This record gives sequence, C-alpha cells and structure tokens, in this order.
Amino acid sequence: MPTASAASSGSLPLTSREVQLLSVPDGLPRPEHFRVVEKPMPQPGEGEVRVRNRYFLVFPGLRTVVGGGVEGAPFPGAKPGDPLFGMAVGEVVTAASDGGGPRVGELVSHWLGWREYAVVPVGACTPLGDALPDPVAHLSHGPLAYAALTRGAELRSGETVFVSGGAGAVGSMTGQIARLLGAGRVIGSTGSAEKAGRMTESLGYDAVILREPAESLSARLAEAAPDGIDVFVDMVGGDQLRAAIDVARPGARFALVGALSGQLSAHGTGTSALVGIDAFQLIVKRITMRGISGLDHPETHREWSRRFGTWLRAGEITFPHVRIAGMDRAAPALNEMIEGRHLGAVVVEL
Repeated sequence: MPTASAASSGSLPLTSREVQLLSVPDGLPRPEHFRVVEKPMPQPGEGEVRVRNRYFLVFPGLRTVVGGGVEGAPFPGAKPGDPLFGMAVGEVVTAASDGGGPRVGELVSHWLGWREYAVVPVGACTPLGDALPDPVAHLSHGPLAYAALTRGAELRSGETVFVSGGAGAVGSMTGQIARLLGAGRVIGSTGSAEKAGRMTESLGYDAVILREPAESLSARLAEAAPDGIDVFVDMVGGDQLRAAIDVARPGARFALVGALSGQLSAHGTGTSALVGIDAFQLIVKRITMRGISGLDHPETHREWSRRFGTWLRAGEITFPHVRIAGMDRAAPALNEMIEGRHLGAVVVEL
C-alpha cells in the first residue's frame, strides 16, 4: 500500500510557478522589476513537507528586502533571481517521510509565499487547527498589533492611543484591538479622507487625522487628543513620530512597529528611515520608546489566537483585507499597496 506521501506526489504537476526579483529597482519597486517563472516541482527532503499555497501576504517589508535588506532585521535582502517570500497559508500535499509533522490535507501557515508549491521544514510550519473561523485570517498582523499594545506599550484601561498608519495591515487591526482592550480614546492617521471615514465607521477609531500637511500635524493631533496621548503605536516614523512626541503625556509609552516614512519613500532603497526628534521632550516627559517586531514575544501568539477567534465569532472584530486573484497579479498588488490604494492587508489568492 502506498504511503500518504507517495500517493500525494503522484497526482502533483511537474512544475510550480514563483515570483522572482528580476532587477533591483532604482526607487520604488514596480511590476517590471519582477517576473513569474516556472520551476521544477520542489522535492521535500527528510523532515520537510510540501505545501500547496492557497494564500500569501503582500507586505511593505518587501521594499526593504528588494533594496538589499537591513542588518539585524529578520528578513534577508534579495538578489536578482531570488524568489520573494512572505506569510502564506496552504495545504500539505506531501507529508514528511519520517511520519512527523502535519499530515496530508492539513492547513498550515509558513513564510514561503509568492510560489504555488513550497517545501517547508516541519519546524517552520504551523498547523492551523480550528482556532479561527476563516483560514485567511491567519495572515492578519493581529499578533504584532496585540504584542505592541500589550507588551510593547502595556496599554491600560481608559488610556488614549494614537496609531500612525491606521489604515494599513497592522493599523487596521490595532485600532480595533485597542478598543477591545479598554482604551478610552483611539486616534489614527491616514492619507485619505475616504479611508478616514471607514476607520471611524468600522475599525474602532474615535478620530482620524490626515498626515498632510505635515507642518500642522502636531496641532491636529493635539486637537484630536486634547488631554494628550498615553500610548503611541507607530508604523510610520518621520513627521508622525515627532507629532506624537509633541502631544505625549508624561510617562507615555511608544511601541515602534514600522518605519514606512523611509520604507516607502520614492528616494533611496527603503533600508533607512531617518528622523530628527527633540531629545529634551523625551527626557522631560519621561517617554519610553520600544522597538518591536513580529518575532518578539512568541508567547503572545497562542493567547492572541484564542482571543482573536472569540472576537471574530462574536462579531467584535474584523480582518480588513483585500483579496487579489492569481500569481500574475502579485507584483502589481505590491505596487498598489505601496501607492496606498487598499485599506488593510493585501492577500493574493491562488
């Protein structure tokens, strides 16, 4: 009798498509900097499973990846000919030869998106189980937003929270989570009035300020938060970080999650995000600033999944995202995300 591994391999195609970096962009990446190529079907080795990807995430960090990467960051830089990568959800089609790990037919999450089939070490894929009602919700940036609020900024009940980039993949979750965790007032920033309206209607925000014009940003934030802000979850840096310092209350805690001001700048490589701040304000206000990444606080993931599933089933939270159909639309979807055309996360569906 054939094993599950052998049986599944017999019905697979001989090739798999993936998105590769074609050339290093001079400025922001565009679809012509990438190509979809057909490769021989990847073969799993010992301790590996083969996964047919169903969904993968398009995320801003890819700008930094194709720009060469940042030393110490969790994501390596990419060279021409390298496949892209990102969070993915897929179905195991070939189990590990030793019988360990997930079985054929199980859904798992992993980091080898941007390809139709991926060979993943057993230890690098996570079985999804039934914690969430929709598998694609496992691609949300909720774990990062939750860790930023509960560990990075240590949000307390009744506090005022400011979220920069509040309509993005992380920010669209952060406002909702802050509200559910007991924040007294939640303020966000975005680049368009249309997104601002959606944020106050359905994403937990009490007020939203537009990021332009930059010279009046502090005044507009102070108007939205007349008593100051206690917590700042920053996806942007730049002018918005300076404004948050201006309006911070004594003892405010800042969780620095992203640096989109540099990452998505039309100039440079997206690998730096310089900003000038007034250190005296940090001192006299006793502001705490803490950087946090998605790999920090792994202990929160199970806690988050349990709470996220409960909130989703109760209709208390949503996963704002847009689904883009097909591998050929992946590179254009990255361009659309950089241009700010979508609210929430951008997911490619295969």
